[in-house]
Amino acid sequence: MHYKNSQIYFDSISAQELAKEYGTPLYVYEAGRIRENFQRLDRTFKKHWPRFQIYYAVKSNSNPAIVKLLMQEGAFCDCASLNEILLAKKLGAKGKAILFSGNYLNDDDLKAGIESGAFINLDDVSLLDRLLKFGKPDVLSFRINPDFGKSNVHESDVMAGKQAKFGIPWERAKEAYAKAKEAGIKKFGVHMMTGSCVTEPEYFEAITKKLLDCVGPMAHDLHIKFEFIDIGGGFGIPYLPDEKPLDIEKTAEKVCDVFRKKTKEFGLGDVQLVVEPGRYLVGDAGFIIGRVHAIKESYKKFVGTDVGMSTLARPVLYGAYHGISVDKTRSFDKLRMTGFDKLRMTGHGDIKTGHGEPVEPEKVTITGQACENADAWAKDRELPKLEIGDLIVVENAGAYGFCMSYPYNGRLRAAEVLVDGKTDKLIRRRETFEDWLLGVENLDTAR
Repeated sequence: MHYKNSQIYFDSISAQELAKEYGTPLYVYEAGRIRENFQRLDRTFKKHWPRFQIYYAVKSNSNPAIVKLLMQEGAFCDCASLNEILLAKKLGAKGKAILFSGNYLNDDDLKAGIESGAFINLDDVSLLDRLLKFGKPDVLSFRINPDFGKSNVHESDVMAGKQAKFGIPWERAKEAYAKAKEAGIKKFGVHMMTGSCVTEPEYFEAITKKLLDCVGPMAHDLHIKFEFIDIGGGFGIPYLPDEKPLDIEKTAEKVCDVFRKKTKEFGLGDVQLVVEPGRYLVGDAGFIIGRVHAIKESYKKFVGTDVGMSTLARPVLYGAYHGISVDKTRSFDKLRMTGFDKLRMTGHGDIKTGHGEPVEPEKVTITGQACENADAWAKDRELPKLEIGDLIVVENAGAYGFCMSYPYNGRLRAAEVLVDGKTDKLIRRRETFEDWLLGVENLDTAR
């Protein structure tokens, strides 16, 4: 996203054009940014450990066009459910290109996982006997809880530690692999997922060391070999105004240095290093275009938009911060006459014109249209004076955005558009009333 002649653009297409063509609220993704994010991560890690593979966390954004774009770049698929496996297979993934990492699975999930041919990653040793009723996987992995985790989003996003619902306590890992070996499994992987949106390279170094210190001696004692070691995702992006981006070069160097040292120490060989990011690949490539529909002067100033808690759940669910940019194209004529050719309007930092002159902000609370007070999802933000009809653009909405949206109050799901250079493509149409009722039975019995 950038500004050109006082308008917000995604690659070569303006927010105004997209809003006019597809309506609002509208999810917009920049294909070029997704490719850039993938290539940066892939190139940087491979420089330090050539046997490296990215499994894209489909749960973060499951639009088939996004998943396909990443597969074309070389990503495999990290799937958390049967339907995500079916999606990956529909897009051409198969075998080792799919890692099934569900948790608290029922028998139908386990049977489908075996039949899919995907790599199976079990969340607990208690699942093994149930899994074996349906067949023996060629490669079996267990998810390890290394006893600590971290999240820069919310405490509920810490995926490891004594309060986490995920994984086998690291002290019991040997028991799990011994049981699998006794059952006749010959090929193994190992997995962990410890947190969310972490931006400190040292954390990834420490957690990788902890995992290898756990499974290295165990592999030696049990005489098993790992096909891959998956250190999870959790690579963060900056949401807050003063937050620094993750130094991926430093992260890769630190992770691969400890990976090289520990695999050699424990005789694990030239094992494949796997990561499974979602947010890092798509988070900053996604935006929501919304429109201002109402302005209320109450005990504070509320600006009502068609972007609400059902469009983007993260602010209400996690207290998450999303930057807001404003496109006031309708109000720019006077500014142009005085020679201002560019106006950067964001939800944070100084608000200035392209020539450095300050623009007077006002403090407002941005709300959606849901009948919930929690729908005041961006509180006390300093933004330029807004008018009915102005566009807002919500930043960093590419991960856990549309996929967590829902049709509350009958406010139906937004459309999704992929912008690629000079072209834009509708990749999910706007939900309709008929879609909302899809699957409803026996309407004619209402009395």
